[in-house]
Amino acid sequence: MSNPQAAIEFREVSFVLAAGKKLLANLSLTIAQGETLVLLGRSGSGKTTTMKLINRLLDPTSGEVRIEGKATQEWDPIRLRRRIGYVIQEIGLFPHLTVEENIGVVPRLEGWQPEKIKLRARELLAMVSLDPDKFADRYPRELSGGQRQRIGVARALAADPPMILLDEPFGALDPITRREIQEEFRSLQQQLGKTMVFVTHDVGEAFTLASRIGLLKDGELIVLGPPDDLLASADPEARAFAQCFHDTRAVRRES
Repeated sequence: MSNPQAAIEFREVSFVLAAGKKLLANLSLTIAQGETLVLLGRSGSGKTTTMKLINRLLDPTSGEVRIEGKATQEWDPIRLRRRIGYVIQEIGLFPHLTVEENIGVVPRLEGWQPEKIKLRARELLAMVSLDPDKFADRYPRELSGGQRQRIGVARALAADPPMILLDEPFGALDPITRREIQEEFRSLQQQLGKTMVFVTHDVGEAFTLASRIGLLKDGELIVLGPPDDLLASADPEARAFAQCFHDTRAVRRES
């Protein structure tokens, strides 16, 4: 039976390419409503594959992914994706649309009235610390990288989806802007209470944002639990990431 408190469930999920390479192996985990699970791991560990299985950009080779108690393969893919906000590193803003129009893409598809879309866009701009009067009518080319990333987050939230997926969203930003946006995003999490799955290879980012961390290696889940579980783990991969975390903290203290 499904857990009624679960937003997302993986049940013995594997994903294998046609050539036989296994990207994910027997993954089982439950993501509770309102929590932020950070998927941590090196490149090729299976993080993005896991995320794409949630919004049905991929279907499992075996096992089952369930969203709100229903298998992803029973969902209409378009209906499913409109219930899940998606933020990526490249952001993907439409260059010919204003900031307000970019934020309103999904609400327009959902049939919202123009005035409601306008109000929602302005509300979200304020929420991501951008002045609506200054930014609503700008185009993506007129924004900095950090501003575009904030718009990407606002667009993902526009139709008020219950779940948000974030795939290395801040990876292209300079370190100072990245840290600022991480802090803003943490405040946003507390304010909104959404279910979020956040992919990163940055252990400091994982510790800043996670309710729980899932550490992946070669398609297998090595550690799953609160951030302190990773620090306490004896697994060699977990110890390597824990050392990176300690090194990062030491550098910050020195600076």
